[in-house]
Amino acid sequence: MRRDRPPEPWHSFFRDIDKIFDEPIALQCIGGFAMATLYGLPRPTVDVDFLSLVPAGEIGRLDALAGRGSALDRKHGVHVQHVGIVTVPENYEDRLIPIFPGAYRRVRLAGLEAHDLALSKLERNSGRDREDVKFLARAVPLNLTTLEERYRSELRPYLAAADRHDLTMRLWIEMLRPG
Repeated sequence: MRRDRPPEPWHSFFRDIDKIFDEPIALQCIGGFAMATLYGLPRPTVDVDFLSLVPAGEIGRLDALAGRGSALDRKHGVHVQHVGIVTVPENYEDRLIPIFPGAYRRVRLAGLEAHDLALSKLERNSGRDREDVKFLARAVPLNLTTLEERYRSELRPYLAAADRHDLTMRLWIEMLRPG
């Protein structure tokens, strides 16, 4: 697999988006696409979940052009999806990692650093989320002290029902602790 651009159908999909926009757009990617491209998650995905788009005023246009059910979705079988309801660590933007830098003239992709990506899954805490966090713990590997400190200082203050999430975080640390 080429490392300077995503595999198909993603490369053609982003190339088509790149042709449509006149100015640069930057997507902050989370979820399966970010996990696959940055950390090697083998699970296929048909969407690019993104937290934000710069400039923010282009979210509606991007959704219309490349969202679920759009012409580009029908053409390539993949789409973008704005994920507005997810809590991420406060300073995550300082740690964004470029994905395939230079592959496109206008489309800029970046993904969450592994600890931030793991913490983005804490609130929902589904079975798939826990499996994704276990994958990151093995593949990266995650530093459990960093994970817990970032939770306490950058995520917990913004969570409703923080006590419930404290319990989830303790269970995750136990789940991830070696041997």
